[in-house]
Amino acid sequence: MPLDAIAAIMQRRSIRSYKPDPIPEDDLRTILEAGRQAPSAGNHQPWEFVVVRDRQQRCDLAQACKNQVWMAEAPVIVCGVGLPQVSERWWRVDTAIAMQNMILAAWALGYGTCWVGAFEEDQVRQVLAIPEDLCPVALTAIGVPDDHPDARPRKDWGQAFHAERYGQPLE
Repeated sequence: MPLDAIAAIMQRRSIRSYKPDPIPEDDLRTILEAGRQAPSAGNHQPWEFVVVRDRQQRCDLAQACKNQVWMAEAPVIVCGVGLPQVSERWWRVDTAIAMQNMILAAWALGYGTCWVGAFEEDQVRQVLAIPEDLCPVALTAIGVPDDHPDARPRKDWGQAFHAERYGQPLE
């Protein structure tokens, strides 16, 4: 049974170790559809996604992502590609929102992910044949978790939230 949205948000962890189990096509399509359904400024949807299942290509991407070799263990890597010509101001944010939708949907279905923002843009562009006028924004590995890390610390409530103006505590 899938987790509800709040549980997925609260329980999600970054996973950097994956079992070799494949992701069933129906589950992968559900994860991808969650990204397609994301909100965007003016509903411009300034994104496209490259879904990588090929082992060698996953290894090449891991190298392009500052040699994060653990990524290649996951059976799928998704790259969010922003379309600046579609939404000049909001393409990065909107693509990130869509990626987050996928990450939460994957977790709710029992899969682990890890947001990857450290990469050599030109190398990712080359591995995925992304045209020069489009921009890789982030990648995520997706697979069955092979570890279950503890929650990492978060800012205290008072450090994160303010009432009416900055510096006023939200009680």
